[in-house]
This record gives sequence, C-alpha cells and structure tokens, in this order.
Amino acid sequence: MENESCIIEARGVTKTFNDGERELHILRGVDLCILEGECLAITGPSGAGKSTLLHILGTLDAPTEGEVFFRNQALRKIANGKINRIRNEEIGFVFQFYHLLPEFSALENVMMPALSRGARRRECAARSEELLRKVGLDDRMTHKPGMLSGGEQQRVAIARALYNEPRVVLADEPTGNLDEHTGEEITELLWNLSRSEGVTVVVVTHDDTIAGDADRWIYLHEGKTELRKA
Repeated sequence: MENESCIIEARGVTKTFNDGERELHILRGVDLCILEGECLAITGPSGAGKSTLLHILGTLDAPTEGEVFFRNQALRKIANGKINRIRNEEIGFVFQFYHLLPEFSALENVMMPALSRGARRRECAARSEELLRKVGLDDRMTHKPGMLSGGEQQRVAIARALYNEPRVVLADEPTGNLDEHTGEEITELLWNLSRSEGVTVVVVTHDDTIAGDADRWIYLHEGKTELRKA
C-alpha cells in the first residue's frame, strides 16, 4: 500500500557493483520511508553504502533491484526528462566538498542554478541575498570562496542548494571537512531550516552526536537499515 506521508520511499532497494573479479553487494534490500518535513540522519561504518543510498534516493543513481518512489511515483516508470526536473526542482544536494566556483563570489555561486538555466543576474540577486542572510553570511556576499572559511563555504553551498526552493535537501557528510564545533553549527543550521520551513532534510554523517539531534536516526550496516531513534 502506498504511504502518502512519504516524500521519498525505497522498497527492497539493492545495489551491486562488479569489480571485475567479484560482485560487491552494497545494499541488500533497503526499505525506507522519508517523511515530508522530517530531519533524518543516516549513519553507519565506512563503506556501508550510506552515500550510495543517498545518491539512489536523490535520483543520481539507480538501484540494481527494488523501487524508489518520489511522491508515490515509481521512478523507473517516469521518463528521464521528468526525473531530471524532479532532481533540479525538488531536490537540493549538499556534499562534503563544497564544489563552489572559485572565480565567483558567494552571491554568484548561490545564483548559479538559475544562471546556468539562462536567467539574468539581476533576476536572481534578491533570492540569493535572502538565502545568504538566512545562513548567516550577510557580510560575506561579495567574497570569493578562497576568502571564506570552510564553514562559510559550506553555508554558501547550503544556500545554493536551497535556491530552487526544493522540498528535499540531501546532505552527504556535510561536516566531513570541518572541525567539530563548525560541523555542529552547520548541522544545526540544516535542522533549523527544516523545522522553520518544512523542508525535508536527510543527512549522511559519521557523527553520532549530530545524528542524535535529528527527528529520526537510521543506522546502515551490512546493506540493511535499522532504527536507532524514532
């Protein structure tokens, strides 16, 4: 039966890679319902498949077997063009490495999703400024990435991920390159954005302290998920 409260759902998802000599079974039948508006953390040992699962949930990769649903629509039954629209308009991505363009300012990096679609700079400025204020970078808008700290660069990346007003933000080890204090600030920022604006936030992290602050905490081990905190 379809679960109408799931914005993204995985049913029996497996992922297998072939390294030429053997098959590597990364995911072994994952069932997971991501609720609209929740803060979800996914942890697990290195190599457990956390990033692989996140990429499948975000349409960046496809499962070997099983189904992924977005708003109750099976992705395998949707044309590639529509999947691309879902990825570009409904899902925002934040990664461990910020992927900012070094020659552009923080403001320009935030508006890049719109500029890449042909929008004019003046049409994007107000939204970009609003987002940079929201992530606490009021006084750093004209600074290029090389002039920003790691935490500030990650805040720019979060603002960029929010530009298209996605309903889901998927963050893959967003604190991996940051010190403990800054990492906690970044994760608190993501949780607060979710709770204030109703955005669904899924964070893959190695930090159990960060995961403990989520609404729900899933542990991935040997290709399966188990609930750590409801």
